[in-house]
Amino acid sequence: MKLTLETERLILRPFQIEDAEDMFYGWTSDIEVAKYVAWNPHESIEVTKALLKQWLLEYEKPERLNFAIVKKEDNKLIGGIDVVSYHDGKPVIGYNLSRKYWNKGYMTEACKCLINYLNSQGYNEILIDALEGNAASNRVIQKCGGEFIKSEDAFLSLKNQNAVINRYVVSFSNRSPNGENP
Repeated sequence: MKLTLETERLILRPFQIEDAEDMFYGWTSDIEVAKYVAWNPHESIEVTKALLKQWLLEYEKPERLNFAIVKKEDNKLIGGIDVVSYHDGKPVIGYNLSRKYWNKGYMTEACKCLINYLNSQGYNEILIDALEGNAASNRVIQKCGGEFIKSEDAFLSLKNQNAVINRYVVSFSNRSPNGENP
């Protein structure tokens, strides 16, 4: 589904094929970013373009939500956030961010925006996973109201390796109307 959302500092918009260069040089080729995601760093911009082409086709599916994260002040593409899957009917959020923009609150802002949108669409529970060793991502999830459910071993097929994944749930049954935990 093609949809655009906004926050105070960000625009969450559909990806475009023209985003390949910003993605490749911003995060898809970055070894440090790849440590914390389920895929290996892209070896060429052609790999990033192929991924984008796949995503563009997936926008035809109404359940597919995949956003480029763009800073409003300079229209710079800095990352991505999406619903990577559904588990027992609950959306699972995944995200990544160019290292240059880590620790500036951008991902927390984008994640809260997507969580609130999903809640407005009738989802009362949203899941978010993070690698156990990714302290920053685990903190983002907690800042967004995520409550730790469990850690589990997972096989990351694109990396051909095992990892420990922390699963969190954001539940709206315990939240006030402004989205905060009581």
